[in-house]
Amino acid sequence: MHVVVRGGLMFAFAAIVSGCSSLITGGDLIRPGEATGTIEVVNDTSGVLDVVLISECNASTYGLDRLPEGTSIGPGSSYQFVVSAGCWDVDAGSIGVGEARQRMTVQAGGITQYTVTG
Repeated sequence: MHVVVRGGLMFAFAAIVSGCSSLITGGDLIRPGEATGTIEVVNDTSGVLDVVLISECNASTYGLDRLPEGTSIGPGSSYQFVVSAGCWDVDAGSIGVGEARQRMTVQAGGITQYTVTG
């Protein structure tokens, strides 16, 4: 009996955690079956942007860094992220220096630029 109850509790915990993962990560950038567009983060600062957080507008956090490991956006450079069309919150910055946040709507097939100035 204890094994059955313990197994049931573990299954329930896994279901709860998996349901909350989008709240932690910011959600998938591309949702299955949806049209996509592009967010282009442009660095118009004199420093390097080494963190870009992107989340669905209804997520409770900005989520995790979406730049590939070892990647940064140098001054005058940009980086593009393919996302599902819709509302997104973007937070870009440099560790220990500062950050800038913007809410944007990405149109299907379009490119939405987010220029970070400083």
